[in-house]
Amino acid sequence: MRKKVAMIGVGKLGEPCAEAMSQYHDVVGYDVLPRTPAFPMKSTIAEAVEGRDFIFIAAPTPHDPKYDGRAPTAHLDNKDFDYTIVKEILAETNKHVNKKQIVILISTVLPGTVRRELEPLITNARFIYNPYLIAMGTVKWDFLNPEMVMIGTDNGSHTGDAKEIVDFYKTMMQNDPRYIVGTWDECECIKVFYNTFISAKLSLVNMIQDVAEKQGNINVDVVTRALAQSDQRIMGPKYMTAGMGDGGACHPRDNIALRYMSEKLGLGYDLFDAVMNAREIQAKNLADKLVSYGNPVIIVGLAYKPNVKYVDGSYSMLVGHYVKEAGQKLFYHDPLCGENGPETDGPYTYLIAHDPDTAFLLSKRPTEGEDITIKFLKGSTIVDPWRRLYDVDGCKVVHYGNTRQSEAEVLQLKAVDGFK
Repeated sequence: MRKKVAMIGVGKLGEPCAEAMSQYHDVVGYDVLPRTPAFPMKSTIAEAVEGRDFIFIAAPTPHDPKYDGRAPTAHLDNKDFDYTIVKEILAETNKHVNKKQIVILISTVLPGTVRRELEPLITNARFIYNPYLIAMGTVKWDFLNPEMVMIGTDNGSHTGDAKEIVDFYKTMMQNDPRYIVGTWDECECIKVFYNTFISAKLSLVNMIQDVAEKQGNINVDVVTRALAQSDQRIMGPKYMTAGMGDGGACHPRDNIALRYMSEKLGLGYDLFDAVMNAREIQAKNLADKLVSYGNPVIIVGLAYKPNVKYVDGSYSMLVGHYVKEAGQKLFYHDPLCGENGPETDGPYTYLIAHDPDTAFLLSKRPTEGEDITIKFLKGSTIVDPWRRLYDVDGCKVVHYGNTRQSEAEVLQLKAVDGFK
């Protein structure tokens, strides 16, 4: 059955998700900023929610800008997300809804926040907590092909409102995902702990990279590939390649907020602090490697991942922080972010911050025809923490994390990776 849907908050998350919904349902939107999505927009929340079955709230829960992960945070006081915008939207929405309607919050919050602070603001309608597992740049695809759909209710009941939301998603999902119905608190946990699991995995595999650099005679990929294929006791292969650390608008900040939760709950320990501290030390180790060559540094990739403009939580910027702290001159090369590294007065030390398989080695951006290649100056050193570059004319290529690399092994790796 075709549902009437309102999306309150038509930004980086709300717009692509609502556009996906609009292929199957009647969708309208509202945002405080001018937006031109592929569905009708309303000028007020009251107009947007009128007669709607489901009202989705996609409001930001920002952290203090100092805590986003592009600079060290371990020394800062623990701090929760800022729920001001969410509370304002919920309070305004409550004025214009009724018990026939369901208000669905998809914003990230810490465990306990919905029950304590947010759901009490919705007294005139029913309430669901339904966070998404998405990544910037692939939001619409991630929405339609989720690993799971989390639906939080007061008591975790699978009937009533939860069943209605499950039936709604089943009209759209392309991959037959799992539907996890739990309490508000359980779904809050699933969302933030999912993100911190990824951060912890990356910290672990990058620790192996550090061990390879300091111990010698170790190719980190031999170790991580063996672990990634061990699916009896260790979870799957995603995020099991050593390289750059965790980044983006969610993962670093979620770990920082979980430090706050650990303190408030009096757990007596703080694994989240250890994950964030490891992330920073690993970035400093990589920066020290770059500085050791004595050249100005060009970091190839400013955004937190390839082919997006977002720098929130950028690990490249964290590494760059330590490069500058060591007194070395620093440049970035990321045309999509408006940064172009110098092409004269070398040599330089280049850091391949973005996976070369998906980033700058493409000679043209397929949709824009823009030249995004980088010209390496002869005599330079190229540090590749992905261990995917081999022959670069006139330059020395260093596979960061592989300290047993021989000429024979390079030929073998090239064959495995499909290079001639």
